[in-house]
Amino acid sequence: MIVSLSTGSLYTYGLERVFGLAAEAGFDGVEVLVDERWDTRQAHFLAECREKHEMPILSLHTPFAQRVDGWETDPICRLWRTADLAQELGVRLVVAHLPFRWHELRVVSSLWPHAYLPLFFAPRGGPYADWLLHELPRYEAETGIAIGVENLPAKRWLWWQLNPCRMNTPQEMQRFPHVTLDTTHLATWGLDPLAVYQRLRERIVNIHLSNFDGEEHRLPWNGVLPLERFVSRLAADGYAGVLTIELHPGALDAGDDDAVRGALRRCVRFCRAAVEMPAARSMIKERD
Repeated sequence: MIVSLSTGSLYTYGLERVFGLAAEAGFDGVEVLVDERWDTRQAHFLAECREKHEMPILSLHTPFAQRVDGWETDPICRLWRTADLAQELGVRLVVAHLPFRWHELRVVSSLWPHAYLPLFFAPRGGPYADWLLHELPRYEAETGIAIGVENLPAKRWLWWQLNPCRMNTPQEMQRFPHVTLDTTHLATWGLDPLAVYQRLRERIVNIHLSNFDGEEHRLPWNGVLPLERFVSRLAADGYAGVLTIELHPGALDAGDDDAVRGALRRCVRFCRAAVEMPAARSMIKERD
């Protein structure tokens, strides 16, 4: 199984430093999160990082930062730009987010951190949703790039749980040719990753693996999700896509390099050990 590290796991670090840490930990490659930093968006620099650290770039993630210098804010244009970058690098997988339903405000307060204020009167995402539904298959065929559309988390507003995105259910995601399945996002909805995987397995080309303990993107062994059993099932089924570790820098104790190295190595061991679980080995043997 191919195990990758999302550079977004350490977005507070320089990009080349993340490539080096991924190589030290034993990952098979990286997923580059494109953001406002030029380092993440220049093909020649990304190629230099790849060659220097002998760390393949397995996928690119479209930016979700509000401001990306020199790039449009329109999500379709951002997807096209990311796909162009992927073609320059010979990468055949791009991760894209679902369209949002409405605009929102983020309220920063010492009394109420991370407050989410949806603007229901300001809808958004319609043209992007139409493009994903009607133009995406043709675009994939023309570019040779798989666009793995990613499921997104629930949001809390006061006492209510809201779905901030269009087409953000397993049933609706069956409409896309390819899917990136994010386990921690499923957990915010109380969904079982294994059940959703079984429903979407023919479309899944990438899995963002992390746990959930009330906070998203925790280490695979820290949280409510039985991710060891999940990875074991992937192996038993002969999953041929990418398994991408995508964490929050806080979960890795970013700033303490020894802790980061130890946690990343353990992530790789976790995935490899799950592949070697007796149940997985037995099912692989039966399949062969």
